Amino acid sequence: MTQQPFELPHFYMPYPARLNPHVDEARAHSTRWARQMGMLEGSGIWTQADLDAHDYGLLCAYTHPDCDGPALSLITDWYVWVFFFDDHFLETFKRSQDRAGGKAYLDRLPLFMPLDPAAAVPEPENPVEAGLADLWARTVPSMSANWRRRFAVATEHLLNESLWELSNINEGRVANPVEYIEMRRKVGGAPWSAGLVEYATAEVPAEVAGSRPLRVLMETFSDAVHLCNDLFSYQREVEDEGELSNGVLVLETFFGCTTQEAADTVNDVLTSRLHQFEHTALTEVPALALDKGLTPDQVAAVAAYTKGLQDWQSGGHEWHMRSSRYMNKGARSQSPWQRLTGPGTSGTDVRALLADAGAERLRAYTHVPFQKVGPSRIPDLYMPYRLQLSEHLDTARAHLATWCRRMGILTEGVWDEDKLAAYDLALCSAGLDPDATEQALDLSAQWLAWGTYGDDYYPLVYGHRRDLAAARLTTARLSGCMPVDGEEPTVPANAMERALTDLWARTTAEMDTDQRRTLKQAIDVMTESWVWELSNQLQNRVPDPVDYLEMRRATFGADLTLSLCRAGHGPAVPPEVYRSGPVRSLENAAVDYACLLNDVFSYQKEIEYEGEIHNAILVVQHFFGIDYPAALGVVHDLMTQRMQQFQHVVAHELPVVRDDFQLSEEARATLDGYVTDLQNWMAGILNWHRSVDRYKAEWLGRRAHGFLPDRPPAPPVPALPVG
Repeated sequence: MTQQPFELPHFYMPYPARLNPHVDEARAHSTRWARQMGMLEGSGIWTQADLDAHDYGLLCAYTHPDCDGPALSLITDWYVWVFFFDDHFLETFKRSQDRAGGKAYLDRLPLFMPLDPAAAVPEPENPVEAGLADLWARTVPSMSANWRRRFAVATEHLLNESLWELSNINEGRVANPVEYIEMRRKVGGAPWSAGLVEYATAEVPAEVAGSRPLRVLMETFSDAVHLCNDLFSYQREVEDEGELSNGVLVLETFFGCTTQEAADTVNDVLTSRLHQFEHTALTEVPALALDKGLTPDQVAAVAAYTKGLQDWQSGGHEWHMRSSRYMNKGARSQSPWQRLTGPGTSGTDVRALLADAGAERLRAYTHVPFQKVGPSRIPDLYMPYRLQLSEHLDTARAHLATWCRRMGILTEGVWDEDKLAAYDLALCSAGLDPDATEQALDLSAQWLAWGTYGDDYYPLVYGHRRDLAAARLTTARLSGCMPVDGEEPTVPANAMERALTDLWARTTAEMDTDQRRTLKQAIDVMTESWVWELSNQLQNRVPDPVDYLEMRRATFGADLTLSLCRAGHGPAVPPEVYRSGPVRSLENAAVDYACLLNDVFSYQKEIEYEGEIHNAILVVQHFFGIDYPAALGVVHDLMTQRMQQFQHVVAHELPVVRDDFQLSEEARATLDGYVTDLQNWMAGILNWHRSVDRYKAEWLGRRAHGFLPDRPPAPPVPALPVG
């Protein structure tokens, strides 16, 4: 027998795996169904012996322990289908590296998932199409239109992102860690599995299905399931199939470490994601239920769904330990409920579990703020794009100062004239959009000033006072300053509201309702992320690394920046192009580079002078238990790889997007212009950080933030300009 490439780690799994009593019924049904769909003998993919060895009935019985027999049989059929698809795609397209054939194959599959159950579907041409048509028709009648849309999207992502894996195999390219986590959620299928958890337990209310807490539950569940699978499947995927999409291989490559060290680190990330799941379920979900005024039935549905995700985690882990599909020699559960073997052992096992789990959790809460760390160390940063500056820079500086005075931004105790000059936000805008008109550059600089002011305001005012309720009220009022379709806006009561009202009116004057709605959503995401930061600050909780990187895009205002940038290019590029995987990958790589860049420059400012915990270097320090220089090295490497990924997408993936969507010459030129805008954006942000006083030790020693009194004086209300 082939030797295992590493010893499986000890898994954190606090929930007991339970077995559905209808397991034999599901096994028998799925065998009949697979043969009926043409998936067994004669398919060239599976035989009866393969299906029996994989035992998907056992998987579903463990992951859905409480549903009835017919529901378990249907869910088992879905899993037989998805695993058959995975193997069929591997044998037919991955091994031959036939991207064109794979795309044509995948393009047909959404036709078998019509949102209207009565709609006609094509005649199936292979077992995958036949299975999908049958499953969709049997499943959707009992689910809402909202669920159908969400599940169809998750299924399409699961299918289409197989092309991303195929492209990486073609290029011999191993993804960077951030890229891998994002793409694994789509191609790995756990968001799809979460949809089936709803089918088995309770459908999530539409009012909260898209909220951050429910999204985090689904994403942490996804990450934990996928990383667990990566550990068990490394030998089969990497050594036998030549796969490059495996978390152990990704970290092995990124850190240049041994396979065992990479496996142990993957398990640490897995554990952290499970802790994040529990934190969200116990703190953010109850607050969401109160905030949205959910009915008792809706609260019960969310609770049942959450419990269903926990059951899937523990049941999926148990199945991996038993299935012949995976490397599981030496694996053992870490759940104390499965290790109790005799009198007197339960207390010991539970205490051991709590000690292990407690040590992992506590490190997120042990940061001592305001430690002496400076000055910030700035490594040699990789920037392949040339800086350009707008000719209107000096004019924009003068206009920005006038506008800030008129809005009252310099009279509320957070900023003054000296700070405004030290931040020089017009310089940032001049680099971000070097070809802007004078008016457009003014608007850009003012948006940057407003966002930066708000980002400074929340921790200084509400963080010091520990007043989360006031921060939530402020966030709601800011949202009210942005009418979308003729509603009455909030009457401004302070500088932030006054400035946002002014910017909104000028920016959206020529926008249609959908464009205004998209922009408002981007701004709401940013302001709500400031409340998330504040909540962590009040708990002194250093965020989970994955949660931090994803929320950092929101706190940095990435959606706002990208929304304004896209609007400036007009309608030549179809919206589905901007929603495509490669374009989103391009944008996220650029945004992450800029966010991590900011964390590198702002480390002393945030850690030493402001007592902040939202900094990638600090997050890495706490997660890995390493010092500042070592953590800076990790962040610097990640920055470099995100920039290299940006370049990779531009060179290899966007040309395929242009061809796949059959873009016109005008649309191709517009998409190229958007890429240039992102390149200018990154170069301009780097230049700004290098140039301004905001992050320099000399200026910080003189003008570091101070906390505000409980009741700052109300600013005078200046007359707004006419026209």
